[in-house]
Amino acid sequence: MEGKKPIGVLAAEVIEKLKQLNYAYHTICGYRASFKRICAFAGDRNELYFSEEFGKEYLRQKYSCTVDFYLEAFPQKAKPAIRSIRLLGDYQLHGVIIRRIVKRKRYVKPPQFGEVLTAYEKECEDNEYSRRGMRTRLQRLFFFVDYLSLRKVMDVSEITPEIISNYLVSIYPKHEKSISSISTTLRVFLRFLYLNGYIEKDLSLSVPRQNRYYYPAIPSTWEPTEVKRMLDAIDRGSPLGKRDYAILLLVAKLGIRAGNIKALKLADLNWATKIITITQEKTHIKVTYPILHDVGWALIDYLQTARPVCQSPYLFVRLHAPFEAFGENANLHNIITKYTRLAGITVPHGKRHGLHSLRHSLASTLLEQGVSLAVISEILGHVDSKSTSVYLHTDLNGLKACALDPEEVFQNA
Repeated sequence: MEGKKPIGVLAAEVIEKLKQLNYAYHTICGYRASFKRICAFAGDRNELYFSEEFGKEYLRQKYSCTVDFYLEAFPQKAKPAIRSIRLLGDYQLHGVIIRRIVKRKRYVKPPQFGEVLTAYEKECEDNEYSRRGMRTRLQRLFFFVDYLSLRKVMDVSEITPEIISNYLVSIYPKHEKSISSISTTLRVFLRFLYLNGYIEKDLSLSVPRQNRYYYPAIPSTWEPTEVKRMLDAIDRGSPLGKRDYAILLLVAKLGIRAGNIKALKLADLNWATKIITITQEKTHIKVTYPILHDVGWALIDYLQTARPVCQSPYLFVRLHAPFEAFGENANLHNIITKYTRLAGITVPHGKRHGLHSLRHSLASTLLEQGVSLAVISEILGHVDSKSTSVYLHTDLNGLKACALDPEEVFQNA
């Protein structure tokens, strides 16, 4: 067993490495207790060294965890134990702490479509599609690919207009609102196949188009009193509360998108001019926001007393080591959900209540105050004025003012 270290020694080295990475004291205590249980289990079995087989046996006997935790969802109660086993295994193999728990198996491309799907992904990357857009586009495409597999289609050259039509008919009842986007995804993919010689006919022409105008959905909004209750519910005495308060203020007062908040860097704050400069993730347009009085003090409070000491260039980071920016797919939805509950705000069934709804609330409030749509559009970073004009539907007082009195109309007729 040359090159391996006894489990006890390995566990002690992992603990020291966690300390060097500034893991929280209570987190380290939890791992230390978990490692003691693992060492005791090894002693009972006369196991001196750690192995993947030993780790799986420990989880099976102690937590009835028989799944392959690399690929499949695991029992929630086994999460700390699985993480402990992975720390030992990764450190023994790599000599470093790897921040990783893969809960689910990633999408596996059917073998017959692997090459063409990989080529299409590269095409999307070459066209500089955003990661978020690519993820949504590919997810919709994978549903179609799975449908082809179920139909025993072994090559893209076997795709026919009939197959395309049957697929859309089969999914329409459950995806009525998104059928236009799904059709666009199919159309772009089929056009790619044709232009790159995978199919002889341009099947994108076989995908039906919807003949209706673009009408954005009416946004969900919060009352100003609800936004205040939500902000008041935050414990601003804790580091977590200071960070979350600053994030919610940036959305509620300035209308900044969640993706842009995650990407916000320390260098984007110009304290001399009290300006925040952002290149929008969605539109790639550079915009500036004023550092309002309450927003500024919230940011200062977070930076001085809550933000961990770290080398990350990003403004907002995780509060548990390793201190780094939010994950790529984090939408920060849990932040507003948490304080909505703490504030005792009841959310009606079907109402959207993510961070984006605070942007909607800001737009509606500005509209009620008489701010023009052009200015609101600039604040929200909308490229198409249609996206902003939908807020007219939320200005009920303004609509009431436009209402006509039937009797007055008849009198003046």
